[in-house]
Amino acid sequence: MEKATVIVYSKPNCMQCQFTKKYLENKGIAFEVKDIEQNDKAIDEVKQLGFSSLPVVIAEGIEAFNGFRPDMLNRLA
Repeated sequence: MEKATVIVYSKPNCMQCQFTKKYLENKGIAFEVKDIEQNDKAIDEVKQLGFSSLPVVIAEGIEAFNGFRPDMLNRLA
């Protein structure tokens, strides 16, 4: 297995979500987007993780976090 799977919970028109996805793309980090407006289960998953704002990023080996956090995103590279 190469890199840990990264999941970004996101929604349209969310600037921090856009920054986070762009940052991951620029670093060449593969990620899956779960759009909470198109996926009812995704919003439940975000709530179960204890977050109420987006984006929420989960990845193997690091604690889930929300917001645009280059310090945390760098740990995925």
